[in-house]
Amino acid sequence: MDEIYNFVYKGILTDESLDKCGRKTKHNLGTQEAEAIRTLLSYNMLDEEALVNAQRMSITYTAIHAFENMVRDLVKKAMTEEHKEDWWSKVPERIQKKSKSRMEEEAKFRWHGVRGGSEIEYCDFGDLSSIITTNWDLFDEILADREWAKSLLSILERSRNIVMHGGSLARQDIERIGVNIRDWVRQTG
Repeated sequence: MDEIYNFVYKGILTDESLDKCGRKTKHNLGTQEAEAIRTLLSYNMLDEEALVNAQRMSITYTAIHAFENMVRDLVKKAMTEEHKEDWWSKVPERIQKKSKSRMEEEAKFRWHGVRGGSEIEYCDFGDLSSIITTNWDLFDEILADREWAKSLLSILERSRNIVMHGGSLARQDIERIGVNIRDWVRQTG
């Protein structure tokens, strides 16, 4: 029994050591890669206080970014299940035009990476709410309350925009983001 305990304990210690050395895992940015990115971005030339504040907001933005793409995936899945390849034609025309314009503008700059490969990736966060409410019959069973969904997405969009445009959120705003994300995830399963 002691041999098994020692074997398992040594395995745990090895894992911890590898993680501390910057081991990359499938879902984790390794410390060496993070440091290489910091070097590429000239972190050493930036104001330290501004960097610390940006790091605080980057944690918040990471959560909002992941959430926004979860909503995007939910919209695409529900629309595709109902309308197959023709689903984009069911999106409000103003959103279709805006996405098309952004795709065309981005295509001019072939030297730079692109946002994505489909129209929905060129939508604003608020556009996702419009797509949901315009096609409510597809989302009613999942979200149950149209006004709740609109309100939640609007609150998160406001926070997202503040962080994305260089602003900082108060702790209570960050807490509200967490509550809204939890509520949405619980509702959508």
